[in-house]
Amino acid sequence: MTAFLASAAILFLAGCTHTIPTPQERMKTADTLTHSSQLSKYTYKTEHFNIMSYHKNPSSCEQDNLHLYIEGDGLAWISSQRVSQNPTPINPVALKLALKDEHSCIVYLSRPCQYVSDQNCTSKYWTSHRFSPEILGSYNELLNTLKTYYNVSSFNLYGYSGGGTIATLLTAQRKDIKQLVTIAGNLDTSYWTLHHSITPLSGSLNPADFSDSLDNIDQYHLIGGKDEIVNETIFNSYLNRFKDARNIHHKIFKEFTHQCCWDRDWKEILEEIDQKTE
Repeated sequence: MTAFLASAAILFLAGCTHTIPTPQERMKTADTLTHSSQLSKYTYKTEHFNIMSYHKNPSSCEQDNLHLYIEGDGLAWISSQRVSQNPTPINPVALKLALKDEHSCIVYLSRPCQYVSDQNCTSKYWTSHRFSPEILGSYNELLNTLKTYYNVSSFNLYGYSGGGTIATLLTAQRKDIKQLVTIAGNLDTSYWTLHHSITPLSGSLNPADFSDSLDNIDQYHLIGGKDEIVNETIFNSYLNRFKDARNIHHKIFKEFTHQCCWDRDWKEILEEIDQKTE
């Protein structure tokens, strides 16, 4: 199976119609979702990429901890033979989760090249290099900016799908992550490509390679029992890298797929995680 065919079969969003929404229509979807919320749109400029965000006004922050949501890979492929020219998601799951979170300090971050025009955007950054050092560098730069802007000392990271990969890699690199939560997260990219018989992500970092830097952080990994893209075996491969797994928790939601039904039950899921940390 070729990398193009396999990746498209795995990453192409289930439920898409034959008419794929334009990037402008996908942006409108996000703006519509946030229209009646407390979140405002802002684009952060980092050394390598511009990253679009929705965030609360810093004056609303009443706690010394920020909940940061990172979006999934989006529309990486347009068909089995064509890489998408724009990875802006059709269904921004992480944004929907952020909108359900009642914490006083919330920021949603897209992935590079989603929702924005950027001269550095080439398709490798939503295919082979989607978890590259330069992308991680942009997020690290942005998190440092957010710490100052919001006057907070720590983050809870919530990453959906490939956003969970980014969140885990950031946690491995930083000392200010209080809690890591992944939702359908790709936690062992090497095993994932092997499992699906696709070309390895040659320009990307793999969270499973950083277990020594992750064993002291509280982790909660949420897995869809009917997820055919990132199933339980990917999490197990990640878990097996740890010598001490006492801080790693996971839960399988038997009826959930890769996209359904995380936002529907997100408030209840957050409450359950909070109860475990008390």
